[in-house]
Amino acid sequence: MNRSVQGCARVKLEVYTQGMRRRTIQVRIFRGETKYVAECLDLPVVTEGDTLDEVTANIREAIGLHLEGEDLAELGIAQNPAVVATMELDAVA
Repeated sequence: MNRSVQGCARVKLEVYTQGMRRRTIQVRIFRGETKYVAECLDLPVVTEGDTLDEVTANIREAIGLHLEGEDLAELGIAQNPAVVATMELDAVA
């Protein structure tokens, strides 16, 4: 196989495997007894905060620390993933 064909095959493989990796990390946010809690559904990461701003900052930091030094491809996660947060609310106020 010549060099250009090998390079093309490598690029196609990288594009294909990138498509197989999760581009988002899912987080569930809910109100605990006294604080907001953020629970990552894709990684073993949980944190809390007094406000929504604080808990979202905390979960971003916690996910970053959890992934620091990890091979994202090995974990099935794309480079620079986004965090998608779902907030759980009581149906009745």
